[in-house]
Amino acid sequence: MLKSCNRCGKIHDFNKTCYKNRQVRGKTKADEFRKTNKWHQKSLDIRERDKNLCRCCIADIFNTQHIFNFNKLEVHHITPLEEDFNKRLDDDNLITLCCYHHKLAENNIIPRYILEKLTAPECNLLEIRQEVEGITIPPTF
Repeated sequence: MLKSCNRCGKIHDFNKTCYKNRQVRGKTKADEFRKTNKWHQKSLDIRERDKNLCRCCIADIFNTQHIFNFNKLEVHHITPLEEDFNKRLDDDNLITLCCYHHKLAENNIIPRYILEKLTAPECNLLEIRQEVEGITIPPTF
């Protein structure tokens, strides 16, 4: 037997619960932090430090399309908030990435030690490119 859902407007089986009706679990500490003014200001500071450019694109690593990429920038925590919440505002734990490289970093395709080298004040881009040459990126669909 079918019924129309008052949440999403679609027709579902009578025994099926709609995904719109699912209860959202408690927000994590990291989710709450990302809504704060401190985080917003810090992310602006990090983007300004990195001159509003993706650090991986400037280094021309991991299938860079545009070397001077300033579109869809995001600030990434090298050490995730879930692992060490105390590093949430440390400058050396934050890096500006485009959405493509941010997704690779979140999936651990870009190793953390490479991201840490990119945030160092005296980073050698040629040395980083040579290290990265052996790392292959799985295709994304």
